[in-house]
Amino acid sequence: MTWWEILIIVLIAAFVVGYIAYAIIRRKQGKGGCDCCGGCSGCSDCSACRPKPDETQQSTHNNLHKS
Repeated sequence: MTWWEILIIVLIAAFVVGYIAYAIIRRKQGKGGCDCCGGCSGCSDCSACRPKPDETQQSTHNNLHKS
């Protein structure tokens, strides 16, 4: 391998690690993976568009779907 091939591999690895760190930081800040700033009409899977269920609803949901 030449020096430029190693440089390309290092740059790609740094990009992947940086993107993973960026995603983890955004998730910890509660932003998730969706950036629907202009409303939720075009984003059906956005967690910011739906209210969070309280614990009783979540536990009831989990109890109903246990196998």
